[in-house]
Amino acid sequence: MAARLVKRCTCLLREAARLAPAAAPVSRLRLAGVAQKALTSPAACFSSHSPGSLTELVEKEQVFTPYPEHPEVDQLIEKATRPGQLLELLGGGHSLHHNHPAIMLIRLTRLLAEKPEDKASLRQDARFQQLLQLVSSQISSVWHGTLVRLLRSLYALELPEASKELRSVEQEVRWRMRRLRYKHLAFLAEACAASTREPHSQELLAELLVHLERRWTEIDDGRTAVTLMMKAGHLSESLMNRLEDKCLELVEQFGPEEMRKVLVTLAAQGRRSVPLLRAISYHLVQKPFPLTKSVLLDLTYAYGKLSFHQTQVARCAKSFAFLKWLNLPLFEAFVQHILNRAQDVTLPHLCSLLLAFARLNFRPEREEEFFSLVHERLGPALASLEPALQVDLVWALCVLQQVREAQLHAVLRPGFHSPLLGARSPKDQSTFLKLLHINATARLEHPEYSGPLLPALAVAPRPPAPDQKVTPLQKELQETLKGLLGSADRGSFEVATQYGWVLDAEVLLDADGQFLPLRDFVAPHLAQPAGGQPLPLGAKRLAFLRWEFPSYNSRSKDLLGRFVLARRHLLAAGFLVVDVPYYEWLELKSEWQKGAYLKDKMRKVVAEELAK
Repeated sequence: MAARLVKRCTCLLREAARLAPAAAPVSRLRLAGVAQKALTSPAACFSSHSPGSLTELVEKEQVFTPYPEHPEVDQLIEKATRPGQLLELLGGGHSLHHNHPAIMLIRLTRLLAEKPEDKASLRQDARFQQLLQLVSSQISSVWHGTLVRLLRSLYALELPEASKELRSVEQEVRWRMRRLRYKHLAFLAEACAASTREPHSQELLAELLVHLERRWTEIDDGRTAVTLMMKAGHLSESLMNRLEDKCLELVEQFGPEEMRKVLVTLAAQGRRSVPLLRAISYHLVQKPFPLTKSVLLDLTYAYGKLSFHQTQVARCAKSFAFLKWLNLPLFEAFVQHILNRAQDVTLPHLCSLLLAFARLNFRPEREEEFFSLVHERLGPALASLEPALQVDLVWALCVLQQVREAQLHAVLRPGFHSPLLGARSPKDQSTFLKLLHINATARLEHPEYSGPLLPALAVAPRPPAPDQKVTPLQKELQETLKGLLGSADRGSFEVATQYGWVLDAEVLLDADGQFLPLRDFVAPHLAQPAGGQPLPLGAKRLAFLRWEFPSYNSRSKDLLGRFVLARRHLLAAGFLVVDVPYYEWLELKSEWQKGAYLKDKMRKVVAEELAK
């Protein structure tokens, strides 16, 4: 405290001496009075509201005394366009300050960013080694800001892991870590996270994360919080929680770009921070931000990925596929835009639009023109895309009933699908499930297709995930059906078919509407045959499908594309589909009402079939 008080007194006296005439005795008395008043009056000393206050000047004072003017050296470093020009400064008789070698290395890294192939030859240059040794010998005198930029530059230069100069800089950073500003720590964390060095940068990164977690309250601007969340938030759960709190505190200062970065980061990490999402939604609506198309698309993707549905968001992001919101005029406008600029539309743009249409089961009015363009662009380029994207695109065409035989052949041939048969990751399993749907489309909806198809082993149903949760609608539907059937052999539940779809329940009705034992009769929809008797004349096979809230477009009773495809496949396989939507089931209060509802549903689908 005494040292701080002496420092403040010195600054105040120096400022007063600068403002007051030094020669007049009266002025000296006034100087003493000004200093005494400043020291004894808290309002005068600590107020930051008055413009040009001494406290404000003290806060702006530089930590280090500026080095003597070297305009010629500074200009030569700044204007250098080749690494050789910088290295020549070492032996050119120039007077270098202890900060200059570090600045030269930083500038050298920027020049090499344009020609990375020159890094290897530069590391062998004796002048470069001399520069490294000079920096290492003066590292304790390098300023804080220059030090952190120097370390990032050394990582970019890809020095050997055993380089003593690199270790020297890292050790200096460790010693100064408590004195570095929070922005410097965030800058270093970003550099270490981007570096693939082992183990030094990762060890330093672990120490940086500890300091960032402890000093998170020092963040005073949104840019630091957002940048740190993007670059290092995923490395520490505790730090990410702190950054979410800080972003919630500073969200009022954010512009649309900062909000976009926060939302995309949350979506990438699957973090559904509802308070922060609501706050961003509020400010997006309340402030007249100029939102570009790219920003709107990123906002929509993030909210859709996080399943965050809110009317304010809908007003901001309009109607896009990731929100499961089908706005017909908007999507027709998309199609019109694509057709008007067919020559300029890129393939990734067209693929994204096709996948969005399939998700929402949207088929435009100018369907023939649009899909002609799709097939024209996909024809020669489909095989060059990554396998998962090929499957997604062919699956989307299956949903929209626009797939062609050549496209089916491209993804069902053994050389393509063999690597996916042993898929274990969730992404690969999702891709393989779509491949099953494509295989079912080829078999059930394209009788002219001559092959190839997936092998019998591949279409065998896989065991369900052990942590799969049973929904209330699923549980109540099964209990009600069991009560109607009366016997366990008259129905099956959770029936996994070879088409990639799972039936909630399956029953057989004879011509008089009575239940038949399932196990006695053939079941071609199963991968492994069960029973040998053919179905009696007039018998009907019924499949019960429950449709939960996520199965529909937002604020609509229209099913999403994948569920429309499921119904089509089961109908083509000979089933009568009994739909059980959530909005009808919620109105049923008693067990008697639920049983009567299912009986009525079965009678209706049988009557509709007979009417055909």
